[in-house]
Amino acid sequence: MGIEKLHLEDALEDSPQTRSLLSVFEKDAMTLKKYTTGLHNCCQRIMKAQNELCAATQSLSQHLRDFEIQKFPLESDDSVLSSTLKQFSSYLDDVSSIQQVLSAQFSETMMYPLSRFLQADLEEVTTLCEMYQIASNEHDSAMNRYMRLPKKKESERQKSEYNEELYLMRKKFHQTSLHYYSSLNALQYKRKCSLLEPVMGYLHAQRAFFQMGQDAVGKKEIEDFLNNISTSVQGVQQELQTETKKTVELIDSLEQQSAHLYHAEPMVDMPYIPPNTTLTQKAGYLYVRRGKHFHVPGPIGKQLIATKWERCFFFTVGGNLMSQARDEVISTNTKKLAGSLVLDLNEPGVLAEPHESDDRRFVFQIVSPKNKRNVVLQAENEREKDEWICTLNNIVRESGYVKGKGGGPQAKPKERTSSSSSMSKPGSGSVSPDQASISSMSSTGAVPKTPAPTPSSSFVADAPIQFDLLTPTSQNGGVAPSLPGPPNPEPRINPFDQSANEVLDTLDSAIDNSTFVESFVVRFLGSMEVTTDRGEKLVHETMRQIMAARAIHNVFKMTESRLVVSSEAMRLIDPATNTLRTTFALADISFWAAHPENTRLFGFITRTKPPGATNSTFSCHVFECNISAEEICQAIGTATKLAFQALMQRKESDGEDPTGEDEGEEHPPPEHPAA
Repeated sequence: MGIEKLHLEDALEDSPQTRSLLSVFEKDAMTLKKYTTGLHNCCQRIMKAQNELCAATQSLSQHLRDFEIQKFPLESDDSVLSSTLKQFSSYLDDVSSIQQVLSAQFSETMMYPLSRFLQADLEEVTTLCEMYQIASNEHDSAMNRYMRLPKKKESERQKSEYNEELYLMRKKFHQTSLHYYSSLNALQYKRKCSLLEPVMGYLHAQRAFFQMGQDAVGKKEIEDFLNNISTSVQGVQQELQTETKKTVELIDSLEQQSAHLYHAEPMVDMPYIPPNTTLTQKAGYLYVRRGKHFHVPGPIGKQLIATKWERCFFFTVGGNLMSQARDEVISTNTKKLAGSLVLDLNEPGVLAEPHESDDRRFVFQIVSPKNKRNVVLQAENEREKDEWICTLNNIVRESGYVKGKGGGPQAKPKERTSSSSSMSKPGSGSVSPDQASISSMSSTGAVPKTPAPTPSSSFVADAPIQFDLLTPTSQNGGVAPSLPGPPNPEPRINPFDQSANEVLDTLDSAIDNSTFVESFVVRFLGSMEVTTDRGEKLVHETMRQIMAARAIHNVFKMTESRLVVSSEAMRLIDPATNTLRTTFALADISFWAAHPENTRLFGFITRTKPPGATNSTFSCHVFECNISAEEICQAIGTATKLAFQALMQRKESDGEDPTGEDEGEEHPPPEHPAA
């Protein structure tokens, strides 16, 4: 039989999941008590009302049919008990035609088992429930007093008293929980016996004392049915006895195995258990320090911090540290996982380390330099503290970040036949205001140089992240026109790219006038709107936000394309169909940079001015490649530089001033600090 049971091994841990499962059993017991009370009332009505026997029997029959609509949380819709009670109800419809019944027989064979089940078993569950709540509250109070102990040596006597108090309360709570859980488990077996025995006794009484009911209840099929039910009940009782014996043995074993866990801080005479430093997952209760700032008015403003410690259930999942209140469970409507995110352990620089606290022991902290945040936690003892620190640092190491280890020295990009000059810093660069005027071909004014932004002020509030490939040509109304280069040059093809010719065959008309062409395999990760057109830190922060968003929302799909960088524009080609997906005009690309640690990530910022708008908008696009991202950034720098030189040559041939006196001072690509 598939009977649901509470796991006694989880009684001491008392996790939120165990509490949630316990609430289901408690609800089932309450529903069972309500149903059994109704069954008891029906049987009592039969015993007391001789003249109303037919009506009382019919009421009992109907009540048995109602079992299947009670919606017991632990009872399946097609259970044997439900079908058996249905069969009983059909026989009771025949019994309703019988006139009278002996009250003494009813009291002995029908009322006694049911009353015993109500008064002994169900009331025991109710009493144990109250004792469990009291023991839980006492344990929490003892735990709070123990965890508030100061570190002063003068309080050693108090520490011993509180530790002993916690030992007693925890032991009491564990023992109460074990007996409570075992009673609820046994109730699942007793329900099958206690609900079937009264009805079976009623039918036996009818057959024994009423000759008039021989035709109604003395059929051979009823006799066979009752024999089968009796055998089934005896089998359930034997299972209950076997389960009770196993439960008693398990309780004794668990009490012996958990003896060292009753003390929060192990006693001196207990054997030393070293912490497990190889864990990559851990869960348990910790105290977390929460603070609140208060401003004191006056000539010199002061900040007061009020701190309090809260006990929460912490666990690690998917590289994240989560917390959960004890009563927080999985929602039955939304099916969302309970728990809230405390810290993303995949962020660079995250470190767990011991922390000295003035008022508490066994304190450690998790430092996140990226978010400038410290999470201060307290464990029960030194072993738990060390295990938590090792586990968190193991997770951080698995994510690829180690404190004090910066990005390794980047490999020097190989020489390319298409590169005519190098950027001031490999892996990053920007377009100067004069280069930004390539598409306009005008000398009406210079684009002012935007100061370097800070990441905290460079993102649009609530800006959505675009995970699908966005097509600028659909917004701008078409591909930017090609610009002529020096007379009769031979296009420069990347000699290290064996598949470049496949792409060039589809772009002959687009690159006829290009003096520089290189192609790369890239995958689009996402893009988002920013408030400025340049900044290395801005590009790196955009990469971090996009990668974090993909992990949080489980976005794994990436669009693979062939990126063709030429002195005319940057184009993304569908490698499967050799069709043009989108074009980025060089005039619209204001800044590009590679990731300082992940050498396969790079991004660039584009400017867009919608029709009728007075100001331009800026977007940062992030890609992943198979080679070093610095090579792609160097190719973009070479392409923009050649395009700028072509513009200057064209101005000279048209008789314009190449120095751009009417446009303002020429700004070379800005210098960037080394990573």
